[in-house]
Amino acid sequence: MEQNMVQLTIDGRGVSVPAGTRILDACAAAGVRVPTLCHLPEVSSNASCGVCVVEVEGAKSLVRSCVQNVGPGMVIKTNSPRVQESRRTIVELLLANHPADCLSCARNGSCELQALSDQMGVRRLPFPRTRKKPGLDDAGYSLVRDNDKCILCGRCVAVCRETQTVSAIDFAGRGIRTRVSSFMDRSLANSQCVSCGQCTVVCPTGALVERDETDEIFAALADPDRVVVVQTAPAIRASLGEALGMKTGSLVTGKMAAALRRLGFDKVFDTQFTADLTIMEEGSELISRLTNGGKLPMITSCSPGWITFIETFYPSLLPHLSTCKSPQQMFGSLAKSYWAEKAGVDPSKITVVSIMPCTAKKFEAKRPEMRDAWKWWKEKGKTYGSFFDVDYALTTRELARMIRRAGIDFELLPDEDFDDPLGASTGAATIFGTTGGVMEAAVRTAYELVTKKPFPVMELQATRGMEGIKSAELDLEGTKLKVAVAHTLKNARAVLEEIAAGKSPYAFVEVMTCPGGCIGGGGQPVAVDQKKRATRQKAVYEEDKRLPIRKSHENPSISAIYKEFLGKPLGHLSHELLHTEYKRRDV
Repeated sequence: MEQNMVQLTIDGRGVSVPAGTRILDACAAAGVRVPTLCHLPEVSSNASCGVCVVEVEGAKSLVRSCVQNVGPGMVIKTNSPRVQESRRTIVELLLANHPADCLSCARNGSCELQALSDQMGVRRLPFPRTRKKPGLDDAGYSLVRDNDKCILCGRCVAVCRETQTVSAIDFAGRGIRTRVSSFMDRSLANSQCVSCGQCTVVCPTGALVERDETDEIFAALADPDRVVVVQTAPAIRASLGEALGMKTGSLVTGKMAAALRRLGFDKVFDTQFTADLTIMEEGSELISRLTNGGKLPMITSCSPGWITFIETFYPSLLPHLSTCKSPQQMFGSLAKSYWAEKAGVDPSKITVVSIMPCTAKKFEAKRPEMRDAWKWWKEKGKTYGSFFDVDYALTTRELARMIRRAGIDFELLPDEDFDDPLGASTGAATIFGTTGGVMEAAVRTAYELVTKKPFPVMELQATRGMEGIKSAELDLEGTKLKVAVAHTLKNARAVLEEIAAGKSPYAFVEVMTCPGGCIGGGGQPVAVDQKKRATRQKAVYEEDKRLPIRKSHENPSISAIYKEFLGKPLGHLSHELLHTEYKRRDV
C-alpha cells in the first residue's frame, strides 16, 4: 500500500515525509539535528525538558518536536532567535540546580547536558538554585544515585518500567520537590532494583552511574604482595574500542589483552574459557533433566540481573533455573583453586578482577555464597582468611577510564594473546555476549553429546537477531526439543508467566537481562541504540566465524581441566566449585 506523504517546509526547504512522522524526525530527514535531552529513541519521549522546541508558523507558542506530528503545509523554523532564546533559557534553568563538578564527574566528556550547554552557548548562570541538595545514594555494590545531578528527564523511570518491568524508581513529590525516587525513598540497594544498570546507560547526566572501583584496582596492581589476575567477558571485545573512541563494533580482542598487560595485570585470562565450561555443565544438566524427569523448562543462569529478578518476582519458579554459576563466578572459583594450586600461589593473595559489560556483576561478586574456592581450601585443611571468588567487577566504561588514565594509546597496541590455561576458548564462548548466544552454544554441544553426530548447521539462525522472544525446534534423533530465547526482563516476564500457568512448550530457555544481551549491558558505553547493539552483535558473530574451534566440548583446555582437576561434568568437584543455588529475595 502506498504511504501517504506530507509536504512541509523546514528552514526554507521543502520536505516530504510520511504522514504521522514527528517533527523531530522530519527535521532529521531534512538534515537538521534538533537538540534533545529527555527524548531517547526506544526508551522515552515525554516532552518534559522542552529543549527540542521549534517554531511553527501560525502557532502561538513554540512546539515540542519530539511529540508533535507534522501537518500538511507546515512551515517550521528550527533555529530562529525565539527558538534559540528558549532553548538557552531551558538549559540555564537546568544548570541552576545542577552541581558544577564536571571535572570530577564520571560522565565528564559524555554528559549530554554538558554537551548541550556548549551547543547552546551557555556562558552564564543567571538563575538562583531553587532545590535543596539531596543526599547521595551509594549504599549498594553496583549503582550510585546522585539526585543532585538529576534533570527529571524520566529516561531512567521509563527504561526501568517499560523495558525491564521492574519499576524500582518513579517520580515522587510535586513542584520543586519533584524527584526520582525508590519506594519510601529507600536506597536502591534496599529496593526491588535488580542492578541491571540500564538506567545508567540512558541517563543523560551523572545522576546514575556504576560504583567506580578503578582506584582500588590501581592500588592492587601497585601492591607487590598481590597477584592480580583479570578475566574479560565476551562482549567487551566488541565494545571497548567504542568506549575509547573507535568505531562502534570494532573488534579489539588482541589490543584489549595488550592493554591489560600494560596496566600491570600479572595474568590476562578470558571469561570465555569458563563460558565453554558453562556449556559443558549446563548442557550436561539439561540432558540429565531430560532423561531423568527433572524440572523443565530449564532456564539459563548466566545473567545476574535476571537471577535477582526471578529471586524477587518469581521465587516459586527458582527450581527451573540451571544450578550453574555464571562464567564470571566459575572463573573466580577456579582461579583461586585450580590455578592457584597449579601456579603455587597463595589463594588469599590473589586478586581476581573481572571486566564485564554489566553493573549487576558487581553485586553478583559480593553474594555471600560466592566463596567456594575458600571453602574448598578449608576442606583440604588449608586455613586462609575468608575471601570471595571474585574480588572486583569493572564495567567496560571503568576499564576505558583506566586505559586513558594510564596514557595508553589503545589503537596503536599490537594484538596479544591471553595467558594459559584459563585463556583458551571457542567461538561458542564468544557468542555468549549476545542474545541467543548461550542457547546456540549449548545446542552445538548438547546435540553432539546426545546424537554423537556433528551439528548439521553451525549457525542457529532462528535464535539470532533482536526480536524480544525467539524460538526454535531441534530434532535430537527423533526427539523434538523446543527452545526459546528472551532478552530484557519485560520479555523474560512474559516467558515466566507462561511457565507459571503451565503452558510453556519449551524444554530450555535462555534469558538475558539487557536489550541485545551483554552487548547492550548496563556497563557498556552510554547512549546506546538498536543500531549500535546490532553492530556489536555482528562483531561478536564475526569473531565466532574466524576462530578455529567453534564448539565448547572441542576446547582442549576444557578437556584438560576435567582430566586434571574436575573429573567430569556434574561431578562432585564441579558441584562444589561451579554450581550454586538461588533463594527467594525479600525487599
